[in-house]
Amino acid sequence: MSDIATLVPEPTDAELAASALRGLDAALDADTPVRLSLGGSGGEVEVPRSVLAALARVLDSFAHGEGVTLVPAHAELTTQQAADALSVSRPFLIGLLDAGQIAYRTVGTHRRVKAASLIGYMREDDARRAAAADELAAEAHALGLS
Repeated sequence: MSDIATLVPEPTDAELAASALRGLDAALDADTPVRLSLGGSGGEVEVPRSVLAALARVLDSFAHGEGVTLVPAHAELTTQQAADALSVSRPFLIGLLDAGQIAYRTVGTHRRVKAASLIGYMREDDARRAAAADELAAEAHALGLS
């Protein structure tokens, strides 16, 4: 099994995913152990709450007709895969790597980006963007523009 898995919903999956997501909402709020029924086999399995939260995110994407890519934190990405994950060009990503904003290692002449490093950069970038938006909103409020 490959480290990286891309899951694309079938056209009929959106409604089923939306229904399943509604059913998971109550389970996410409860403090009791989470048990999932395996359907036709009649079995059940207990899963960690964090797995249920991840499943809810996958179902939400499927309900909107969007695919998801699962990447373990230990996985190493090519520069093109990392650029695709950030929705930027490969040359822009290379600039981030060279500037030391994202950790990477060199394998021969190729760069490999740890998924964990990329996720860390994405979280930091999201925080910077949120702080900038908050600052702009405060400034607009101070000027009476909002």
